[in-house]
Amino acid sequence: MHMQTRIAHGAPSLLTVQAPEDIEFLVKESEVLTGQAGRTFVIAGADWLAYRVHWHPIGLKVERLDAEGRVLSAQHLLPREFLGHSLMEALAAGQLFTPPIRRLG
Repeated sequence: MHMQTRIAHGAPSLLTVQAPEDIEFLVKESEVLTGQAGRTFVIAGADWLAYRVHWHPIGLKVERLDAEGRVLSAQHLLPREFLGHSLMEALAAGQLFTPPIRRLG
């Protein structure tokens, strides 16, 4: 389901997101294991764009993050609208990653 990737020597390992349904699982896994809402995803490229995704029963909240993790913008999307988001384009291109979970305690 997931593959660990090290982008650069000394950089933290990242998990490759391989399918659209992985996003829901990864967000929920993170919320259960860390007690914090959402999960961070990174689009690999020149800019390394970071997003935090929150999963809700009727849709998603997608927050664009700056380098310090501050929210730059937020979108509330229905699942069908999320299919056209740049995160899904990055997934299709094999450029969507997420950091592994660090458990509380």
